[in-house]
Amino acid sequence: MAGTEGGRGAGPLLLGVRHHGPGSARAVRAALAAARPRVVLIEGPPEADALIPLAADEGMRPPVALLAHAVDEPGRSAFWPLAEFSPEWVAIRWALEHGVPARFIDLPATHTLAWGKDDKADAEDGPTGEEQPPDPTAPDPAASDPAAQEPSDPDVDIRVDPLAVLAEAAGYDDPERWWEDVVEHRGVGEQDAFAPFTALEEAMGALRETYGVGGHDRDLVREAYMRLQVRAAQREFGDDVAVVCGAWHVPALRRKASVAADRALLKGLPKVKADLTWVPWTHRRLSRASGYGAGIDSPGWYGHLFGAPDRPVERWMTKVAGLFREEDRIVSSAHVIEAVRLAETLAVMRGRPLPGLGETTDAVRAVMCEGSDVPLSLVRDRLVVGDVLGEVPPGAPAVPLQRDLDRAQRRLRMKPEALEREVELDLRKEIDAGRSTLLHRLRLLRIEWGEPTASRGSTGTFRETWRLRWEPELAVRVAEAGVWGTTVPAAATAKAEADAVGAESLADVTALAERCLLAELPDALPVVMKVLADRAALDTDVGHLAQALPALVRSLRYGDVRGTDTGALTEVAAGLAERVFVGLPPACAALDGDAAEEMRRHVDAVHGAVGLLGDAGDPGSGHGDLRARWRAVLRTLSARDTVPGVIRGRAVRLLLDEGELGPDEAARLMGLVLSPGTPPADAAAWIEGFVGGGGGLLLVHDERLLGLVDEWLTRVPAEAFTDVLPLLRRTFSSYEPGVRRTLGELVRRGPGKQTGTTTAVAGIPGFGAEPDAGRADAVVPVLRLLLGLDDNELVEAAG
Repeated sequence: MAGTEGGRGAGPLLLGVRHHGPGSARAVRAALAAARPRVVLIEGPPEADALIPLAADEGMRPPVALLAHAVDEPGRSAFWPLAEFSPEWVAIRWALEHGVPARFIDLPATHTLAWGKDDKADAEDGPTGEEQPPDPTAPDPAASDPAAQEPSDPDVDIRVDPLAVLAEAAGYDDPERWWEDVVEHRGVGEQDAFAPFTALEEAMGALRETYGVGGHDRDLVREAYMRLQVRAAQREFGDDVAVVCGAWHVPALRRKASVAADRALLKGLPKVKADLTWVPWTHRRLSRASGYGAGIDSPGWYGHLFGAPDRPVERWMTKVAGLFREEDRIVSSAHVIEAVRLAETLAVMRGRPLPGLGETTDAVRAVMCEGSDVPLSLVRDRLVVGDVLGEVPPGAPAVPLQRDLDRAQRRLRMKPEALEREVELDLRKEIDAGRSTLLHRLRLLRIEWGEPTASRGSTGTFRETWRLRWEPELAVRVAEAGVWGTTVPAAATAKAEADAVGAESLADVTALAERCLLAELPDALPVVMKVLADRAALDTDVGHLAQALPALVRSLRYGDVRGTDTGALTEVAAGLAERVFVGLPPACAALDGDAAEEMRRHVDAVHGAVGLLGDAGDPGSGHGDLRARWRAVLRTLSARDTVPGVIRGRAVRLLLDEGELGPDEAARLMGLVLSPGTPPADAAAWIEGFVGGGGGLLLVHDERLLGLVDEWLTRVPAEAFTDVLPLLRRTFSSYEPGVRRTLGELVRRGPGKQTGTTTAVAGIPGFGAEPDAGRADAVVPVLRLLLGLDDNELVEAAG
């Protein structure tokens, strides 16, 4: 080996690194260039050896990760993330560029995943709920070799923090700052490229002699397997072998151990069948210490240090200035120059060789942010962490469902992005309709790439708003969903059918029917509709039927927007409505307060559903008079004394809104309820049902009703007032502030008592006979300001 003359002895070249450290990555590149080994061994799952050549593909752009999942249980998975500044990635790229074989030598994933299965009771779930085996390349801020720290290991807290010990010995109170000063800000010497690895190996050896391995038996197993692989490489290539692994493992790999002893440690390990592939990763995921994150606080900063070794501070400040200018903040070249000077001054004052992230952050806050942390948070989010999403070439192995999803994404021009964004879809356009269909199908498969949100400025069914964000864990979800089919439509159909059979309630089935229509899954509808009809026929609970009807009726609207035949759905919905009509009056009798409030919500939902169903129904089908029958039900509810007041009041209000009751009749019914013979609590509940949920404007514009409420309230005895106060407060607190203010003004002057300029017009309570000139003149200054006109111009414009 060419490097044996330059400061290292015989035997394999052991390059101990800190995972995802740009300084370690530069040192590895320099050491490999100096040593020129014939083979490069890298800490990682050996089943991924066949995937190494893909790292040279032009379509491969880090950050990426090796994904391993159990074939029989795809949710059991593990990731090995690699960034551009990861020493392992640098070693792979160097080997491919120089035609040198590269191999992974860590414990196979077939055992790693099985370990996670055996420790199911103790394992810590990842962010998407998968079992979490140890992540062999996940760095931890508290350890030089995070690979050995397994989040599911109950003994993890007894391990010594190597960085903390070394930093304390050097007089540092911050291990991260020590590592930056000693490694990240250190230039690679041309004379001895192996010096940093030699020093780090000696330090780790001393630490392991003092503290041992902290009871981590799995580290001993992994290191035994790695020693066997190193020996096999030496038999093939001699000592021209380079090993890139966590620095914590180097003393163990250097230690002499018999082959028999190493094989004994590996005997009887559990196994599962595993598949591996490359998947895109993100800087934001690297920054997470939990789940599948790598625990790097500042991946964007590390990437910058690796990509810009010369003048890193100047280049960083230029990036920050560019970001602020994109956000319309005023940042000049003078700000950049001054920020660089301040960062360098702070580094000198703090005794650091170069400004680190702390110094640059302090300088940006003082110079570009005027001392505020608000714009500084943007720098951390966009630059220090970043939203970089890696790319994987099409030739990478993938389950058939993933390949079908990739084709759909390309056809619909929907590129996965790590940055969250909102998209507006117009379902009248073919491409937007296709995008909506894909997102709804993925949601059925529990692949939450998009989340529907309320559309701004439109409530029509032809428009949808989605919030999109691609997370690396979704690759696991795709693998899990692969058991349902090889294409997205087939998998979504099979999943919908299984969900329908296993649904626990009628409402779940109706919601599923709606989702099938949104996802355009006509093949799943027969199964869903059969289950729906069977459940509806057997369910006698009116509350369940009323809860299921709205979702079912909403589904009918998509026949117009998406061209879906909803005839069978209409029949089921109409039959469901008929059963609600028959069962609702008896079900509303003798209810307590909570049950009455829940039933009132069901009445509101059914009222809206009947309106939609009446619009969607075919006049010749016999369902055209559903509204008339529903109004008859409301009349029955409004007149029965056994029905709670909140439901009777709501029934009267709905009839009034429908035009079935005139204002005079509504006032008469209110007067009867608010008569002295009605208990105050019942009257208050009736008022809550009648004017609750946006009924404030009704009282504003019909002062007769307001007068009745006011008169009744003044007659409530003092001993009963405390009982009715919560109901009234709940009712009136739901109104908009402007409505409450107007009601207060009307009550203060007395409902029905008009001033000279606001005499009521017959038939239009609450409105004056003529415009109020005084109130109109009050808006003139505001209009003049908005239009930028003087008084004469405003008069001419008004004329």
